[in-house]
Amino acid sequence: MNTSLKIAMAQISPVWLDKIATLKKIENSIKEASNNNCELIVFGEALLPGYPFWLALTGGAEWNTEVNKALHAHYVSNSICIEKGDLDAVCQLAKNNEIAVYLGVIERPLDRGGHSIYASLVYINEKGEIKSSHRKLQPTYDERLTWAPGDGNGLQVHSLKAFTIGGLNCWENWMPLPRTALYGQGENLHIAVWPGSDHNTKDITRFIARESRSFVVSVSSLMTKHDFPKDTPHLDKILKNAPDTLANGGSCIAGPDGEWVVEPVLHKEGLIIQTIDFSRVLEERQNFDPVGHYSRPDVTKLTVNTERQTTVEIK
Repeated sequence: MNTSLKIAMAQISPVWLDKIATLKKIENSIKEASNNNCELIVFGEALLPGYPFWLALTGGAEWNTEVNKALHAHYVSNSICIEKGDLDAVCQLAKNNEIAVYLGVIERPLDRGGHSIYASLVYINEKGEIKSSHRKLQPTYDERLTWAPGDGNGLQVHSLKAFTIGGLNCWENWMPLPRTALYGQGENLHIAVWPGSDHNTKDITRFIARESRSFVVSVSSLMTKHDFPKDTPHLDKILKNAPDTLANGGSCIAGPDGEWVVEPVLHKEGLIIQTIDFSRVLEERQNFDPVGHYSRPDVTKLTVNTERQTTVEIK
């Protein structure tokens, strides 16, 4: 078996809260990755259609205000409904180009009524099939004002060539039990997606790699003060408090020994391409395997509920 895998990290900015325009950027990135013979492309957390930066800039915790309600409604209107085919074009591109995709989206799922939104990490295989949509288990701090908490259904791994891949959203990567849930299913290529900035990626990427003895691919987006579209509701209030740079990237790859394969890349938009070799995983598992020979399931064991949660069950 060919043990190499060519990966593209798509460190791009969204066309903020514009679903159609951001999808076009995503599709162009997939085409570019395919032209470079990449076999997997990864996009940042909530890239489609963007991270809710307004919450920290406009008094997002204020109750029942016109600003917060208007921006939330705009966000929901530009979110992704998988059941309605919003990702069909991305799936077709993946199939046509035989490239797998990990994509951070704001999901508006019909199985939860179609009005609440979730930060989801969607995996599309090289055949163009959506194999999982992992809804972020616990939104972080002000994210809870707009994102709903997810469930364990997306804690799944997938085969891609010699690798077994899985992924988590942003600060979920700090949660030891979800990480263990993926390790226990054989994960050896961990995908960590972030809204942006090296303060998130520079430490934990190497830590997870060393803990799991896996490759870890951290992918972040970019966002500057100039990336807010002119038609954004209450744009003047957002820009009043916005710094020049809201997300500086920081996409990177660590190897199974915890050392850098690609150090964090800052302020650079585009694809970051790297080939990794599965044999490195087996080399590093020789002395440590967190769910294999260096574990004690007779003493500590994790139980995972992977049921998709829903309020109504129609029989």
